[in-house]
Amino acid sequence: MNDISEAEAANELMRLAKQIAHHDRLYHAEDAPEITDQEYDALVRRNIELENAFPHLVREDSPSRKVGHATAASPLSKVTHEVRMMSLDNAFAAGEVAEWVARVRRFLSLAEDEPVAFTAEDKIDGLSCSLRYENGRLVRAATRGDGQVGEDVTANVAHIADIPQQLQVKDPPEVFEVRGEVYMEKQAFTALNAAQQEAVGKLFANPRNAAAGSLRQKDASVTAKRPLRFWAHGWGAASDVPGATQHAVVETLRQWGFPVSPQFTRVDSMQGLLDHYAIIAEARPDLPYEIDGVVYKIDRLDFQQRLGSIGKAPRWALAHKFPAEQAETTLESIDIQVGRTGKLTPVGRLAPVLVGGVTVTNVTLHNRDEIDRLGVRPGDRVVVQRAGDVIPQLVDNLTRAAKRGPYQFPDHCPECGSEAVAEEGEVDVRCTGGLICPAQRTERLKHFVSRGALDIDGLGEKTIDQFFALGWLESPADIFRLKDRRKDILALEGWQERSVDNLLKSIEARREPDAARLLFGLGIRHVGAVTARDLMKHFHELPTLREVAEKARAGDEDAAAELTAIDGIGSAVVEALGDFFHEDHNKQVWDDILAQVSPPRYEVETKDSAVAGKTVVFTGKLETMSRDEAKAQAERLGAKASGSVSVNTDLVVAGPGAGSKLKKAAELGIVVIDEAAWATIVAEAG
Repeated sequence: MNDISEAEAANELMRLAKQIAHHDRLYHAEDAPEITDQEYDALVRRNIELENAFPHLVREDSPSRKVGHATAASPLSKVTHEVRMMSLDNAFAAGEVAEWVARVRRFLSLAEDEPVAFTAEDKIDGLSCSLRYENGRLVRAATRGDGQVGEDVTANVAHIADIPQQLQVKDPPEVFEVRGEVYMEKQAFTALNAAQQEAVGKLFANPRNAAAGSLRQKDASVTAKRPLRFWAHGWGAASDVPGATQHAVVETLRQWGFPVSPQFTRVDSMQGLLDHYAIIAEARPDLPYEIDGVVYKIDRLDFQQRLGSIGKAPRWALAHKFPAEQAETTLESIDIQVGRTGKLTPVGRLAPVLVGGVTVTNVTLHNRDEIDRLGVRPGDRVVVQRAGDVIPQLVDNLTRAAKRGPYQFPDHCPECGSEAVAEEGEVDVRCTGGLICPAQRTERLKHFVSRGALDIDGLGEKTIDQFFALGWLESPADIFRLKDRRKDILALEGWQERSVDNLLKSIEARREPDAARLLFGLGIRHVGAVTARDLMKHFHELPTLREVAEKARAGDEDAAAELTAIDGIGSAVVEALGDFFHEDHNKQVWDDILAQVSPPRYEVETKDSAVAGKTVVFTGKLETMSRDEAKAQAERLGAKASGSVSVNTDLVVAGPGAGSKLKKAAELGIVVIDEAAWATIVAEAG
């Protein structure tokens, strides 16, 4: 991530959140994807890589926090899952699998010689489904939906022969939810599309979409005519789990009458995982169903429980995806786009090329240095890939040696003509026009009203562009003055009284915005959604934050120390805040918006536990768990896990070898407990 600044990362994360949400809706809610699974995976992968490199920029609407898509538009009734249906993190190389195994071992504090067993199975490209059995009888079936709420497809799955209506066991559990995939085999998919074409009906893009469209029918008789299959790979809510390992429970599901993957196996090493991956990859073309990778899971269920989950995915499972595909094409031109932070981003326009079923016409070229590294110029033959660091990604220049001069990166902004320069130590070239640059002004306004910021319905990108062109919107505060332009808006083509009133109502509903969202919406460099929340958790009110930031900028060491003592706040954030409040036009924007809105005091809701709302520091060697697991426990109990002891620390958990942190805790009179006492707090909280 050396080739991207934090500001550009924030901008790209915003774009990725919108893109992925768009494709989630098409894929999960409408069964009408525009891109392949591999291209979607690559978008998600890029999002994860950026979040790992810049954890303080993680957005509230981040795709990593979501599973599937909400089912609001579905005609089917809704079902709330008792146990959330998760998705999986992805790996694309053996090294990433090794990193996952190493993370698991570190989290569990396992000795080097302590064995870890895994299960491995092919990842079928189907529709996730949860089947609830009570006393052995199927009572409800539901799709995954957004992971929390799915769609009721009980009547539909009654027509899938692979799904038993009654478990084949004498003494079934009181409650057991079987989870797996509804899918359609390749041959059945081909036959269905042939029949659809003959009947002039809807053609499906691939077997997964055919399965999803067939299962999510309001009329179950339509589902009955479709050749759907099912196999089980896990479970949700359960009054009793029939086994202590993943392998044992899946084998029990097989005995109860469920098909499971014929490639399902148990291995005792990471090399065993990779060997099985190679076996499945070789067999892939001959399998009767579509797969896109191999799923690995930690076998021991007690390990799974300790590992828990992070975001939308369990720590104890991983999807090892098959590699991306590549193709050759011609780079026809290079266009320059200006983002809200002023960064000039080069975009390559390609001669359309089909890469694994998707037509690719554009490719991001990152920055000036990346163009120099690849030596690309319009007219070059290039290799494009649909997965990896950037989607799509240009991976090679086949005509680098051709006699053409190098591409000249612009030294002036194409939007406003201002000088474009790279700051010392940075690779990004930025427009120096600031708020006089129309590209930056409109993009900042769009960011201000985006879902992660003030989330104002009805004020979309086209509307902002239109109002900006009319001179009605030049700064965030102008949004709240639109109430005085009701008649002017009504006079515009396409606007009716209802739409205007809905827009103004949405704006008025943000007169008392969440302070962290407002701070994030102002687009201060290095202040992402998570950083904004961390700042407001500490300062509670925006004027207090400004006062401390200005003091730090003026050289007040105590003010700077107060800022850097906040977890996740480093010198770059402190400098960015100081620079922001040092500029008169920024202070004017700040004062102007706070004259229009009144953010309430920022407070964080906490869970009911002995440490809820408190700051906990772990120090020394923990003997029964890793530091990561301990911090995860603290967060689940509503506490904040900090890395340093300060006057804001409420509790220190000290293990053997605790040093300076323990000494400082004693000096400050902070309560110190050992690991056993912490375990008691966790147990009492349930």
